[in-house]
Amino acid sequence: MTAPVTGPEVTAPVTDTEATTPATGPDVTAPVPLTPPAEPAAPSGTGRLTAVLGPRTRRVVYGEPGPEEIRAELDSTSTVDLAHIVMLTESGLLPGPAAAALLDRIGRLRADGFRELVGLDAPRGLYLMYEGHLTATLGADVGGKLHTGRSRNDLKATVTAMRLRGELLELLSQSQRLQAALLSRARVHRDVIMPAYTHFQPAMPVTYGYYLAGLAAALDRDIAGLRHTVDELDRRCPLGAGAVAGTDLPIRPARTAELLGFGGPPLHATDAVAARDTALRALAAAASAGVTLSRLATDLQLWSTQEFGFVEFPERLVGGSSAMPQKRNAFLLEHVKAKAAAAVGAWTASASAMKSTPFTNSIEVGTEAVAVVWPALAAVRDSVLLTQVLVTGARPVPERMEQRAKEGFVTATAIANRLVAQGVPFRTAHHAVGAAVREAVDTGAAELTEINPPDGFPALGGALPPLADVVADHDRGGGPGECDEVVAALRRRLVAHADWSAACRARLRDAERALAAAVAGVVERHGTGRAAPGRTTGGTQ
Repeated sequence: MTAPVTGPEVTAPVTDTEATTPATGPDVTAPVPLTPPAEPAAPSGTGRLTAVLGPRTRRVVYGEPGPEEIRAELDSTSTVDLAHIVMLTESGLLPGPAAAALLDRIGRLRADGFRELVGLDAPRGLYLMYEGHLTATLGADVGGKLHTGRSRNDLKATVTAMRLRGELLELLSQSQRLQAALLSRARVHRDVIMPAYTHFQPAMPVTYGYYLAGLAAALDRDIAGLRHTVDELDRRCPLGAGAVAGTDLPIRPARTAELLGFGGPPLHATDAVAARDTALRALAAAASAGVTLSRLATDLQLWSTQEFGFVEFPERLVGGSSAMPQKRNAFLLEHVKAKAAAAVGAWTASASAMKSTPFTNSIEVGTEAVAVVWPALAAVRDSVLLTQVLVTGARPVPERMEQRAKEGFVTATAIANRLVAQGVPFRTAHHAVGAAVREAVDTGAAELTEINPPDGFPALGGALPPLADVVADHDRGGGPGECDEVVAALRRRLVAHADWSAACRARLRDAERALAAAVAGVVERHGTGRAAPGRTTGGTQ
């Protein structure tokens, strides 16, 4: 588990029975590729406190991050640092040479994946270990100025917003691919007649393509929900809110927001650090998508049984049994069905952690409630990826589908409506057709062949309608006769989603380039002329 970026703004005193560990500050014995610090290492402790959590409690609170977890967390944190340093320099709060030294050092740590920090003691969490390392390496007059005008509270909120934005954009991208696959298959199978079911009983004739278009319509709303959450995240950057009430220093939060790809600075400082309701909305939208896919998976698994025989999957998408040689299990569908539970459960856990907390920065909201978000989004993304191959790999069996439609008397409602068109009251027509179905069942007939009209009404003119005609005639109210129009409308929506995603990613790339240019400008003006190697702004998207 990745160690949280932030804990409380002030380290709590140890209250358990394990031995406390004297505060020692960052480890300054690790080899450093730059020149030794010009000043002594940072003072130990916090000034107010002189002891830190013991090893066992520290493991519970901060975890034991490995190299990859350290790199992942500090990559985002240091991206915020780069923007913050640029802003402090432009605002006159950080001398140019100090800014250039910080930018150079952070760039080198990023280029090396923060390997230099692996194994260093982190008694107060990963971020303070990282900041302490900068102070020990560059001196208090340089490293000690990094945190000017901000708090771990607004830093953590910003990192969370950036990560959530990136995760949602990836989920959106894969969801749009799935929507495209559903619409493509809907068009291919637009004429494959099958029965629609209600209460697990044959109801009315539709087509397999029409069914898939319905799933694409449901997924379209899930995509819209995810987009809305990203728009919320993009609107305002929490950085600048400070601990809970902003700052009296002349910082420029709009500048850091711009460099990190956000629309503007915080509107309200307390709200910026207290609220993670956007994470709840992200989980809700992801859970809805997961539920949509679970329902598709249930249908496909049922239809792929021998009892139905509507759908077949190629061998690459099924599994066998270790004991039963005949088995051909569509087991991937069970993964799709189950993964929705991760998002549903995560929303419940996250909302429960937030419930009844004070409206201010807190561990329950900023750390514990958010911890469940990432595995839940990953589970839904995996569900989307599995559904992509299942939708494209599934092959309908038209003969079996049409046979069951006929045997299920699914034209009964259409026949009743034909009687209605001849002036028969609907309830009377409903009764007459129901009696005809009963008679057909009693005599063993596979489908309706004739209808006895109610007393006083003429016989139904013409032959009873074939399935294809019934499907085509249902061209109102979004019925299968309008399948082409449905697919066309959803394809327009898909194009709009794709355009939105492209614009969003382009905006983040522009912000990344602007940050890189701003960093290079500070280093060029105030540094030694030695640009930091490697990536400059990873983590903004």
